[in-house]
Amino acid sequence: MYLDIKIVDIYLDVKILSGVDSMTIPITNASKRQRLWLAPLLCLLSGGALLGLSTNLAKLAGETHLPPLAFLCWSIIGAAIVLMVVAALRRNLPPVNTRTLEYYAVSAFVGVAGSNLIFFSAVPHVGAGFVALIISLPPLLTYVGALALKMERFQTVRATGVVAALAGVGVLAARKISAPDADGFWILLALVGPVLLALGNLYRTLRWPKGVSADALAPGMLVAAAMMLLGAGFLPGLSLSVPMDQSLTLVLIAVQSVVFAGMFLLLFLLQKTGGPVLLSLLGSVGALVGVPVAIFLQGEAPPEGLFLGAALIAAGIALLTLGSPKSK
Repeated sequence: MYLDIKIVDIYLDVKILSGVDSMTIPITNASKRQRLWLAPLLCLLSGGALLGLSTNLAKLAGETHLPPLAFLCWSIIGAAIVLMVVAALRRNLPPVNTRTLEYYAVSAFVGVAGSNLIFFSAVPHVGAGFVALIISLPPLLTYVGALALKMERFQTVRATGVVAALAGVGVLAARKISAPDADGFWILLALVGPVLLALGNLYRTLRWPKGVSADALAPGMLVAAAMMLLGAGFLPGLSLSVPMDQSLTLVLIAVQSVVFAGMFLLLFLLQKTGGPVLLSLLGSVGALVGVPVAIFLQGEAPPEGLFLGAALIAAGIALLTLGSPKSK
């Protein structure tokens, strides 16, 4: 079932933030609905914008010859430090027990270390625009997973959206593979990333530790991801070294650390308030930011089949969003 916000919880949050006693505030149905959707919407738009920015920062890092693993690892470490400091100041550090350690490890692998290492490594080979577009796939894969796990009932409108968007990604992938300079391996590997993200969306909802807040779980997950990425640095052919001949590399790592800190905190807040399918729309918002930035600011050529593929993806996401979810 979705981890929707209870109306009482929203009301108490508003009361605490405003300092007004609960008996003095009349709550109408309209205000309940507004509070119910406002927080998830803001998290979705802000987090998606940061995701689109992150993809383009990865391209800039590649142009400075900063290895993808090094850029990702040191940026995740920076983001973990930022969120741990915030958690310490709020006296809400990540709890450590068997249950939460499992949650941190699995969430870190599918949602951070594995998926982002694939995306960051693929950007120099397939382009930031293509990666930004395929990151819009997780809503569809998450919906399929929610059906399979009986978290949601089948609905024709939403299922049609899944088919349309998958067709859109198929068009983009087919055009990309058929291009004369196409690198089929990296194209196919890049398509594995959205699968990992979708698995992460479902896992975090199903296994959310009871009574633990989003701002405590986010730094715990990033610490686990940082440890995984540091370990990967000892594998043959991978490097954690940062070229020091350009000051831009350190600036990019610092900016990406802040972007990651905000993005993953918003991810957990959206997970808690909106559920896995709404959460996975982060990729779609990210594509709206990432693709234009890649084309107009970084000078990338638009991906082949962009109009048809993007139209099908947009139609699919619209159908998926407009169809009201029917949870079991």
